[in-house]
Amino acid sequence: MPLHTPTIRLCGRHTSSALLALGKGGRMHPRGEMRVTKARTRAFALDSQAIETSNNSLRSTVKHAFTEAVTSVLPPDIHVEMNVTECSNPSLGDYQCNSAMQIFAELKKNGDATFSNPRALAEAIVEAVNNKNGLFASTSVAGPGFINVTFSTSHLAQQLAHTVHDAEDGKVTILARKDALPARKAVVDFSSPNIAKEMHVGHLRSTIIGETICRTLESIGVETVRLNHVGDWGTQFGMLLTHLSDKTDTDFEIRDLQAFYKESKLRFDSDEEFKLRSQAAVVKLQAGDEEMTVKWKQICEVSRQEFEEIYRLLDIKIEERGESFYNSMIPDVLDELIQKNIAVTNDGALCIFQEKDSPPLICRKSDGGFNYASTDLAAMRHRIKDVRADWIIYVTDMGQSRHFEAIFDAAKRADWLNEGQETSVRLDHVSFGLVMGEDGKRFRTRSGDTVPLKSLLSEAQSRCLESLQSRENNNMDKDKLEEAARIMGISAVKYADLHNNRTTNYTFSYDRMLDLKGNTAVYLLYTHARISSILDRAGDEDFSSFDEDELVLTDEKERRLALTILKLPDTIDSVIQDLLPSRLCDYTYSLCVAFNEFYGACKVIGDEREKPRLILCHATALSLRRAFYILGIEPLYRL
Repeated sequence: MPLHTPTIRLCGRHTSSALLALGKGGRMHPRGEMRVTKARTRAFALDSQAIETSNNSLRSTVKHAFTEAVTSVLPPDIHVEMNVTECSNPSLGDYQCNSAMQIFAELKKNGDATFSNPRALAEAIVEAVNNKNGLFASTSVAGPGFINVTFSTSHLAQQLAHTVHDAEDGKVTILARKDALPARKAVVDFSSPNIAKEMHVGHLRSTIIGETICRTLESIGVETVRLNHVGDWGTQFGMLLTHLSDKTDTDFEIRDLQAFYKESKLRFDSDEEFKLRSQAAVVKLQAGDEEMTVKWKQICEVSRQEFEEIYRLLDIKIEERGESFYNSMIPDVLDELIQKNIAVTNDGALCIFQEKDSPPLICRKSDGGFNYASTDLAAMRHRIKDVRADWIIYVTDMGQSRHFEAIFDAAKRADWLNEGQETSVRLDHVSFGLVMGEDGKRFRTRSGDTVPLKSLLSEAQSRCLESLQSRENNNMDKDKLEEAARIMGISAVKYADLHNNRTTNYTFSYDRMLDLKGNTAVYLLYTHARISSILDRAGDEDFSSFDEDELVLTDEKERRLALTILKLPDTIDSVIQDLLPSRLCDYTYSLCVAFNEFYGACKVIGDEREKPRLILCHATALSLRRAFYILGIEPLYRL
């Protein structure tokens, strides 16, 4: 499978609104796409566009079994890629293969009449699959040729034992194949607030989606670089620098950057003389004026400290590499595009026209000034040439979809994507929907302003603290109660965003996100705390090592829980496939539901089957903690 190196930008990208939407970027083909082609020998190659990192995942196990079975019933010159999915109806089986119809159509097209119809082919495949001793409890053919399989409990128990034995740091380990990684190195560009402006709810989605994608890629062994493309080099610095220069007090310090910004903006909009001096200040800054540079760094540092407080609350470590970082690179990048006849002068501005009918990408203004596109082109060039990324992902609001489409087109035409790389660099624009209020409008304060992210996080923690304090039989001390409220509040905000498909708008509701019974972080955390309590009651028994024959699954709830636990590697693959963190949320919620159904039906402590059920509890906790870590949720062990 080809390697790629990602650059991922998830951000408001200096937008002032609450955001966001769907973008169009490069996308992989559907996972497990079935292909039938002529070949000299029986070859079974992976779909180069699919991500399937683990040999031990349930889906890959089924796929491999069917691939081997098909080789025994097809002519030796047929090349096959099987299509395996989960059964939508669990009563039919665990997984389904629907490739028989497509294979039959191809055989018929080639004049091969070995099988009378697709069902006959499917039945031949099933007969071959049944020779896989111990893997499946049942196989069946439905309709015109759908093959359904149900794993044997012995195989599930064996795989569950491997999952527990291979766990590290209290979390399930995803055993990825190095040859199947989607990238060698990923540059994830996300968050990207504006210097001198407060981070607001509009930056929430980009920040947590970006971090989740980073952690997902890292979980399978992809080297990931987090970059914060902050807006630190725009025309707004002219008014800030001029306002700062007008302060005659030598001991003046910027204590409230938001108030300072508003004062500057008010003067800029109302005082023409101040506006002209501000524009001149920008020119001085860009020319490297020493005095302006010192003041610029001062403003950036004050803003940086405010950002870091938010990142600390969200448990995010990210390298700042703002627009100013790329400023010196822009002239050479634009010269290259001019030499390659990609960028041309039009009405005094340097423009890049796409082949299709769309507005040009202006990469140098008519007055010679650089802009957003100039910086993005230079940033992409640097990330490919110097950082050596082979997958670059940008996540911004819907309004920038065309912008990135034009940037991607320019990079492709300049042949940057194939320069010095083993494989072509993959580019993605990951976009997401708006954060809405319960009134159906964009989520804002009562005065109509954007909601500061810091106050939003603080409110969530306060509400969690009130909820915990109001519980009966609450015997947690004050410090532990406040720590639990912090974890629950931050986790609730993150999960409320992540569990929605990022391509849709979602309604921000404190009441909904803090619901103990719904699909919320609070429900997940309570489930993990319940499991921890069960394991504590079991004493000091070590569940990291046990004989596989100790784990016998007899109850259907046990089997269903084991099956759900083992779907984590496939879920990780699916998240990476389409960069949709909501799929991991779906898995995590379904795992908690499966556990609570198991616990409601199966006695654990004191039962004759206590040992295997405790192992199931332990394996559930391991998988939950891996999912929690990727989602940026701290586990709670007591509530």
